Amino acid sequence: QVQLVESGGGLVQAGGSLRLSCAASGRTFSRYAMGWFRQAPGKEREFVAGISWSTSSTYYASYGDSVKGRSTISRDNAKNTVYLQMNSLKFEDTAVYYCAADSRPKSTVVVTRVSEYDYWGQGTQVTVSS
Repeated sequence: QVQLVESGGGLVQAGGSLRLSCAASGRTFSRYAMGWFRQAPGKEREFVAGISWSTSSTYYASYGDSVKGRSTISRDNAKNTVYLQMNSLKFEDTAVYYCAADSRPKSTVVVTRVSEYDYWGQGTQVTVSS
């Protein structure tokens, strides 16, 4: 069992930066690939970025309003924490951001579907003012 708690969200002006953190409980965190998702009002939850258990693989969404090129996912297994650094934020990035864990042990594949993640945090609100 893994419990995830996000933090670092808030209100920021367009062009600004935020670093989101996701703290995980449990000794198995280091074996799980992790992902960040976001959900804007009235929209489905969508993949943002993911990282494999060993940090050897990262993957970023590349759809129109995605954060690819403007964000970096990383993890510190010693601290049981995964991060999402977001730069050059846009109004369209406004959403609740969730971290999630893929509980297949030591997976080197970063999956992108909501259904492929087993554990979720409660989310942290990111609001970008234009």
